[in-house]
Amino acid sequence: MKALTLIFVILIALLQYPLWLGKGSWLRVWDLNRQLSEQKIKNTGLKARNDTLDAEVRDLKSGRAAIEERARSELGMIKQDEVFYQVIDQPLPMPQSANSVPTAETALAKANEKKSP
Repeated sequence: MKALTLIFVILIALLQYPLWLGKGSWLRVWDLNRQLSEQKIKNTGLKARNDTLDAEVRDLKSGRAAIEERARSELGMIKQDEVFYQVIDQPLPMPQSANSVPTAETALAKANEKKSP
């Protein structure tokens, strides 16, 4: 009876091996499903990028507005008889004048001068 049980256990193990560890195993199927879902996410992002590029190509082929906008932004071109104003974001330095507000350092220096004599 023990020999028959041992034969059945070995037979079941041999039948289960391809299911769990073989070429078409559950682990392999799970890994392929994970890779498939990752690739679908990548494809969605690439499709959105391609749609954007396709719309830009259609816009460049059909109208002048896109070409004009590109010429302005990328090449710095302006139309004839058009005035160009450039806005600089940096703050300009404040000029030093006699009426300017004293800083803490100049106030300390003046106070020390009065105490010194």
